[in-house]
Amino acid sequence: MSVDVRYLAFGGITAILLFGTLYSVAYDTYLDTSNPVLTQLPHHLHATHYFANKANFLNLYFIKRAWGWTSAAFLTLWLTSPPHKRTVHRVVKWGVETTVWLVFTGWFFGPALLERLTAASGGECTVTLQSGTVFTVPYEYCFTRTAISRETHPSLFVGLFAESSLGMPDDRLQVLPRLRKGHDVSGHVFLLTMSVLFLVDQIRVSLRARTWSLAHACAVAFNIVLIAIWLFAIFTTGVYFHSPFEKFTGYLLGVAGYIVTLLY
Repeated sequence: MSVDVRYLAFGGITAILLFGTLYSVAYDTYLDTSNPVLTQLPHHLHATHYFANKANFLNLYFIKRAWGWTSAAFLTLWLTSPPHKRTVHRVVKWGVETTVWLVFTGWFFGPALLERLTAASGGECTVTLQSGTVFTVPYEYCFTRTAISRETHPSLFVGLFAESSLGMPDDRLQVLPRLRKGHDVSGHVFLLTMSVLFLVDQIRVSLRARTWSLAHACAVAFNIVLIAIWLFAIFTTGVYFHSPFEKFTGYLLGVAGYIVTLLY
């Protein structure tokens, strides 16, 4: 009796994230990304733990481009599949997942859903100056990702430095407001969970084929390597970033995002 690889993927993601989260709590390794003061500082373990540094290669070249990598892996798998396996239905599933990704992280008739959730749960649009001074501005500056400075938006700085010239911002220095506090759902866990489940579902189609061409075998290998990278990225996120509940909600949204494709 064969085992559905989707269940193996689901179990693997769950176990890896759970272990990483429990480790982060037991050894105090995670950074509270909702805290507007802490999130502007280097991770407290960045000097001794490579993957605690946001500038690590995994984050810069893979996680920040996660859906691009996932889409490329899917397209290589689909294009090299036998003609009878190269169905429009599979492309529709990819399109649905792409839409889910855009809705939650990019645009949904305005701000992305993850941003709306952060704001609705008590989040504030904050500005952190080089001096360490933190103050809030209207949500619109975060939703539109508008950089501000004392020169371009003087009204936002009125009275802020009335009592002291210390920390007076450079008029030419622009700062990008960020949503902090509230519930900052882990976008990485959301996207990586959805990506792994989607790619494993697509590989399942290939496993049913009797023979593979060399090109398709290479495409399957590419997908498997990328899945392994995403699983490792889920682990590092579990260990070093976000509170346990923020990772849990990211995981739930990732699973839900994949389940949407089962409706098509």
